[in-house]
Amino acid sequence: MNQFGSLSLAVAIERFPIAGAFTISRGSRTEAVVVTATVSDGQHVGRAECVPYPRYGETVEGVAAAIEAQGGLLAGGGDQAALTAVLKAGAARNALDCALWDLAAKAAGKRVWEVAGVAAPRPVITCYTLSLGDPASMQAAAEAASHRPLLKVKLGGEGDSERIAAVRRGAPQSRIVVDANEAWTEANFDRHVAACAAARVELIEQPLPAADDWALRHLSSPIPICADESFHGLDKLAATMELYDAINIKLDKTGGLSAALQVAEAARRHEMPVMVGCMLGTSLAMAPAMLIAAGAAFVDLDGPLLLKQDRVPGLQFEGSTIHPYPVTLWG
Repeated sequence: MNQFGSLSLAVAIERFPIAGAFTISRGSRTEAVVVTATVSDGQHVGRAECVPYPRYGETVEGVAAAIEAQGGLLAGGGDQAALTAVLKAGAARNALDCALWDLAAKAAGKRVWEVAGVAAPRPVITCYTLSLGDPASMQAAAEAASHRPLLKVKLGGEGDSERIAAVRRGAPQSRIVVDANEAWTEANFDRHVAACAAARVELIEQPLPAADDWALRHLSSPIPICADESFHGLDKLAATMELYDAINIKLDKTGGLSAALQVAEAARRHEMPVMVGCMLGTSLAMAPAMLIAAGAAFVDLDGPLLLKQDRVPGLQFEGSTIHPYPVTLWG
């Protein structure tokens, strides 16, 4: 992208209540807290959203401060390359990177995929996430969501074999992927994989703690294993491919759309299947990821579906199908 002129920057912390609660192996929450970056050249405005994640040492206040600290760089004409040099991959860089993409598209009078030189987004089917709970509650949740074609089931360690069997009883026709969020161990890996196979699970996401990745060298699974917490960016792709069958690309991990596009292209060249995922945010956080969703084996951009209220305008959902977004949202 071309060098920008002097830009102004504004940062906001916003809260969006969740419909019910969102529970994974690391805890439960009832609201999505996001940080929004807005950049302007005086005529056009670009904005984007990130979701700080404590698992990666991020706090909402810390990410907001890291974004605000780049005001001088942007005022001096800094662009994505300059941000990459001073900010590590993560939520802060994601918000700024995607806001600059939005600004560039508006300044050029084009859609962002034209500026990026990639294919236009097309409708895709997203996973719909079922929170972690006891088998009975998860079966009930699966029954309520059984009309959805693709479910993502949050697991939590001991008891997961019973949980996944209960979900399959509740949604006998839906396709299923599971996400353990690092909650399994070597000791229960085989047992849980067998239960997933019996339930016709298609993908197992991050079963072991990232620090225990080495164990995957001697564990086997008939179901592909996808790296999430273990994979962040292009520099880890080769090592990840030695242990995992797929990767989850999240813009809050790669540090923005710029890096995510590079990862997606590298994965395509290596024939590495991709899941395009998200943190729990609004349609503004999902929109940039739609540029890589069309080439993904699995799409998990259901954040807005889990909120009581999304941004207006937001992504258009028809059941679990996400349609391309309006220019008034982003890009």
